[in-house]
Amino acid sequence: MSVIDRFLKYVKFDTMSNEESESCPSTKGQIELARFLVEELKKIGLKDANVDENGYVMATLESNTDKKGPAVGFIAHMDTSDAMSGKNVNPKIVRLETDEIVLNESLNLTLSTKEFSSLKKYHNEEIIVTDGTTLLGADDKAGIAEIITAMEHLINHPELKHGTIKIAFTPDEEIGRGADLFNVKNFGADFAFTVDGGEIGELEYETFNAASAKIKIKGKSVHPGSAKDVMINAVSIAAEIVNHFPEKEVPEKTSGYEGFYHLVSIEGNVEKASLYYIIRDFDSKNFEARKVSVQKIINEINKKYGNIVEVEIKDQYYNMKDKLKDYMYIIDVAQKSMKEIDINSKIVPVRGGTDGSKLSFMGLPTPNIFTGGHNFHGKYEYIPVKSMHRAVELIVKISQNVINL
Repeated sequence: MSVIDRFLKYVKFDTMSNEESESCPSTKGQIELARFLVEELKKIGLKDANVDENGYVMATLESNTDKKGPAVGFIAHMDTSDAMSGKNVNPKIVRLETDEIVLNESLNLTLSTKEFSSLKKYHNEEIIVTDGTTLLGADDKAGIAEIITAMEHLINHPELKHGTIKIAFTPDEEIGRGADLFNVKNFGADFAFTVDGGEIGELEYETFNAASAKIKIKGKSVHPGSAKDVMINAVSIAAEIVNHFPEKEVPEKTSGYEGFYHLVSIEGNVEKASLYYIIRDFDSKNFEARKVSVQKIINEINKKYGNIVEVEIKDQYYNMKDKLKDYMYIIDVAQKSMKEIDINSKIVPVRGGTDGSKLSFMGLPTPNIFTGGHNFHGKYEYIPVKSMHRAVELIVKISQNVINL
């Protein structure tokens, strides 16, 4: 089966994760996909494929050489972002022949090179897009399809020598829990790659340091006609808190190695309100300083209004560079593999996180390689067909090259 056929099947599963759920996986659709993937893996010949009680899928492709090399892992996640619906995904394959692709005629929705300049690179190529009503799910069902297709290729071509290969598909990566219950010892790899990156050639071993800040405001509601010196408007104070944050240190005004504060949601009324922020920075000292700054803002507001605001700041993950700097040979083998199949590698920082962030701190060094996708988490998400095929080639080539380490 082709990588494209697999991908088009997998996106039909609604696997949006849910941060409010305490179960693992956080949604039913993920366990349904997990069970389906186990059967797919068994069909291609991975007899030990299994899914555990927490929804983690694992399997092994045994070595077909006498050469003794490390066991390499390939990991992708099954869930999709809750930023937009992943239910009833209706993908289509189109060829980019002009400056835009019509996603949905009735909604007058197009994917345009004017708005998304990255699209220009794929002129006259086949591209998988959405119908404009859902996200696509290339993050990270493309990674799953690419890994399984690469394993099938290796099985069907025993002349391609490789060592032991471990694969895993994780739940709830999008809500920061993808590695929480990952059994590194049982997985049995010496190192791994998440196949969870963006455009062709991307290779990443740096992520943000990440934290969340949940802010709750307790107001006092009285009739507005007699509110003078009595009412405490929680929504107004929420707005005041927002205005204390640096206006240029937000995702839409930062890039590269610049950190930010991101207001994810705001809810409330006069009586109570809440803010949810995420805090991101590549530099550990700056990261700590950002958390201190958030606390200072809340302290100022409480001093002004009298202890009506609570904040809970929690670390989520850390920059995996701190661990991977001692394992740069893993990056080297990925770059060597890309060069051998005529892909120009681009080492870029992940302006987000991957399962590899936590896994690297859990003792499994795990950088990230591309899937080929663009514009994740929304209706403008797309992935070039050629890029998916190249990702499969790269996984195969890495698998071959690892035996020489």
